[in-house]
Amino acid sequence: MTRQLRHRGPDASGVWIDAAAGVAFGHRRLAVLDLSKAGAQPMESRSGRYVLTFNGEIYNYNRLRSELHDVRFAGASDTEVLLYAIEEWGIQTALRRSVGMFAFGLWDRQQNELVLARDRIGEKPLYWGWVRGHLVFASELRALRFLPGMNHQISNRALQSFFRLGYVPAPLSILEGVMKLPPASYLSWSPQADAEPVIRQYWEFPSIEAEGSSTEDSA
Repeated sequence: MTRQLRHRGPDASGVWIDAAAGVAFGHRRLAVLDLSKAGAQPMESRSGRYVLTFNGEIYNYNRLRSELHDVRFAGASDTEVLLYAIEEWGIQTALRRSVGMFAFGLWDRQQNELVLARDRIGEKPLYWGWVRGHLVFASELRALRFLPGMNHQISNRALQSFFRLGYVPAPLSILEGVMKLPPASYLSWSPQADAEPVIRQYWEFPSIEAEGSSTEDSA
């Protein structure tokens, strides 16, 4: 799966697996902000609670970093800033305060919970779905197509939308059973819980007017 994403992450690759929990992350790296090994992914927090695979850029990461007073950073990447922002402030606050283009997967070892999130406008894609009872996700459909047991059937509903609109709107994707996470949203799901994933919206356009043009979030 990660080899299919090499064109977007030619600098390095990484895999993290927790066999006991049944969780695996793969990552292709495009080194921009931190070229050292300290920026390698998937990235684990120092406490061991969180593991993050992140695609994109947090524009205001320097400001967020300056407010994480008690964190001893290993490198200079925005990935590490996001990781500790989540650990310090929680997923909702960290997402609301993060300005940028991104999509990521986060595993919370303490809660046994997977979180998938996408930026406010949906500039970075994130696809998810079910394969043989397992929740899977990737930033491109081509990665998912290499999963054993993957359903390659075209979605008739998505195809109709494409011919009518010229694109496939979220949460649909062109493949049956695979969805796009909507912009400004995050999905949370626990493999141990007998429940469907929950998708929550963390930001919306009207908030720009409410916050005012002078705030950090509207910059």
